[in-house]
Amino acid sequence: MNKILKINNKPLKKFGQNYLIDNNLIRKFVNEFNPQIDEKIIEIGPGRGSITSELSNKTKFLTAIEIDDRMIASLSENFPKVNFINKDILKINFSEILDLDLKYRVIGNIPFNLTSSIFFKLIEYRNYFLDALFIIQLDVAKRITAKPNSKEYSILSVLLNYFFDVSIKFEISPNVFYPKPKVKSSAIHLIFDKYIDETINNDLFIQIVKASFGNRRKTLKNSLNNSIFKSYNLSGIDIDLSRRAETLTIDEYVKLTRFIQKQK
Repeated sequence: MNKILKINNKPLKKFGQNYLIDNNLIRKFVNEFNPQIDEKIIEIGPGRGSITSELSNKTKFLTAIEIDDRMIASLSENFPKVNFINKDILKINFSEILDLDLKYRVIGNIPFNLTSSIFFKLIEYRNYFLDALFIIQLDVAKRITAKPNSKEYSILSVLLNYFFDVSIKFEISPNVFYPKPKVKSSAIHLIFDKYIDETINNDLFIQIVKASFGNRRKTLKNSLNNSIFKSYNLSGIDIDLSRRAETLTIDEYVKLTRFIQKQK
């Protein structure tokens, strides 16, 4: 039986807390993750321990990162075999807390207001992880999986699909949360072993994608001219710079990065 702790602390809006309260959904989510007994797993935002309880029965090596210090004592008492870290996930240096010779898996019902920031954190430390399964807003998941020439296509679409294989697993009703959000959610899976061209400067790639979408309604040329890339000569590139950022494929952003990289 899943153990959801009876903690009286109210969910805090500043932490984006929406606790899972439906045992069937919790089991479905963890079963989708399919943790194995000897795998190294990190949970982001255990909250009242709903996912933690299910995970702790399936793996011996679970680390849970929780920013809310009101929860830590109860979590530690109820799940003594879990390693709890009372820190802000965005301020953690994973190289200081993880065994660099191992690969970890990540899971969590993450705060909606931190979704993009957590994804950028995982991009930064992607070499430490195998995959991640998260609960996020459905509209964000649709933006992540959007294709070029659609209104949902965005920075997240390009970057996450460049670095990871991404898929939406299932939709989630607001009714399984407390407090109940106003939007639907979904489970989204990121697999980290995607081939990345080692000749491409990944930091430069990220900067170029962000700059390109910096003025979404403007042409690519105007967006780049209004960014840190304004001094670069792009006249010889085989990309129509009168197009807008949302029309370029990932391969075209790679081509643009390679072109600018040669000038650097």
